[in-house]
Amino acid sequence: MGLSAVVVLGAGPAVADGPLPRSVPEVDLAYHGQVTMSRGRVETWLIPQNHGPSAVTDATVRLRWSAPVADARWLPPMCVRADARTVLCRTGALPADSRGERIRVPVRLAGAPSEVTVRIDTMWSGGSADHNPQNSTHHVLALDTGDVYYF
Repeated sequence: MGLSAVVVLGAGPAVADGPLPRSVPEVDLAYHGQVTMSRGRVETWLIPQNHGPSAVTDATVRLRWSAPVADARWLPPMCVRADARTVLCRTGALPADSRGERIRVPVRLAGAPSEVTVRIDTMWSGGSADHNPQNSTHHVLALDTGDVYYF
């Protein structure tokens, strides 16, 4: 009786049916800026930042006011009104460890509120994962005094 040998050549581990798992780039988006309110007009200025480690091809920052927006005709071209209280703005590309362009969002609120809360957060991060949302989510209370509130 003879001996037989089987040789198995392989190029790597066996793969199940379907696409290979892809790693999700990790980013750390942050927003810093200010909010002012005077006679129902609210101006929010912010600078997007990406602390890395990966680049972001584009992201969307969401600004939501606690009172309905009556007039948003002076929005910058990278921003759109999403609903009665919300505006969405593109940040543009953000390489790792970089700052984006300053975004100015002026709106006039409906009625005559004496204060407003502005929520700033990331709605979309270009398919990247941000495991530190504390520096990209803000709630800013602004009184109708013309004072500047920083975040």
